[in-house]
Amino acid sequence: MSAVAEQTQVLANRINALDESSTLAMTKMARELAAQGHKVISLSVGEPDFKTPAFICEAAKKAIDDGFHGYSPVAGYPDLRKAIADKLKRDNNIDWKPENIVVSTGAKHSLANVIQVLVNPGDEVLIFAPYWVSYSEMVKLAEGKSVIVEGAFDNGFKVTAAQMEAAITPRTKVIMYASPNNPTGAVYSEAELREIGAVLEKHEGIYVLADEIYEYINFTKEGHFSMGSIPALKDRVITVNGVAKGFAMTGWRIGFIGAAKWIADGVEKLQGQVTSGTNSIAQKAATAAFNGPLDATREMTKAYARRRDLVVGLLKEIPGFKVNVPDGAFYAFPDVSYYFGKSDGTNLIKDSDDFANWLLNNSYVSTVAGSGFGAPNCIRISTAAADESLVEAVQRIKDAVATLK
Repeated sequence: MSAVAEQTQVLANRINALDESSTLAMTKMARELAAQGHKVISLSVGEPDFKTPAFICEAAKKAIDDGFHGYSPVAGYPDLRKAIADKLKRDNNIDWKPENIVVSTGAKHSLANVIQVLVNPGDEVLIFAPYWVSYSEMVKLAEGKSVIVEGAFDNGFKVTAAQMEAAITPRTKVIMYASPNNPTGAVYSEAELREIGAVLEKHEGIYVLADEIYEYINFTKEGHFSMGSIPALKDRVITVNGVAKGFAMTGWRIGFIGAAKWIADGVEKLQGQVTSGTNSIAQKAATAAFNGPLDATREMTKAYARRRDLVVGLLKEIPGFKVNVPDGAFYAFPDVSYYFGKSDGTNLIKDSDDFANWLLNNSYVSTVAGSGFGAPNCIRISTAAADESLVEAVQRIKDAVATLK
């Protein structure tokens, strides 16, 4: 037995059972190729290419000067929790008090906390697919069972209320979805979420984990709707959000939940034993973000909408690509299954993993295979890049696939 195999046997089963994040894996491979001197265009990472607005950075500098250098409260500073509660009331029509808010180290941390707090071994979590790569792995860590409910391409990748109801069993504990969605950019309308909510009203004991991290990057005229604003479901919906996407603050690592107090208390209890309070300076920056103007956020959203139109238009010119028009976030999610079974004479493309890896090594454009998102026919392309990079990247993809026969 090799040394690596022996070491793997020593690791806990829960770690050996986990899949590596496909987005992080592709980003790592792209960096390695770039380090070798290749001109790689990285469209695999879900990260704004804008700088954090200046007024937020100034708040962080002031926090340093004011001496916020110590441990912060486990659930977050009171002024930040109040700012989040005010934001939820203002933007989402969700009336929570600061005691219903728990601040964590990014929305990813918030999601993982809630799953650990609510899910027992064997509990089922209905995940609307396509889904963000970490959802099913978080459920796996909690020893729950992921039940994948697939949104059809022809329905904008959105799951219907009827589909969800058909998947509910006596073991269903949590429904998990994102709107706007990563990776598809799908946005659930108020009518669609109310239909889903009406089904859940008939099924007490099922909780909703609503990932709203892309809330502000919404291109629809209707705008964002939060399921947590439905009065009959208020105590059963856990709203997760943060500052990463809407304020271009990915590295600041601030996320939060808004939930019934007993759920918030459970999350705080868990967090107190695992990470304690999150970064003190980042919290002060986030307080400024939630209390401040949204001018910069709106400008970023306009840029993402323009880039969406640019990339979708170019992708539609590639033979064999099936492309829908995302209503939010900053991704394109084309169906590339037309190329499965084709070859460049050396490499056979069997699935989206092969396709994404082949693109990276042949065109030096990094994307992410749809398999990790529960959509094995697709690839995810981030549009959070400069226009000229996006144009060049799609041209490289178009030139590369022309060699597949």
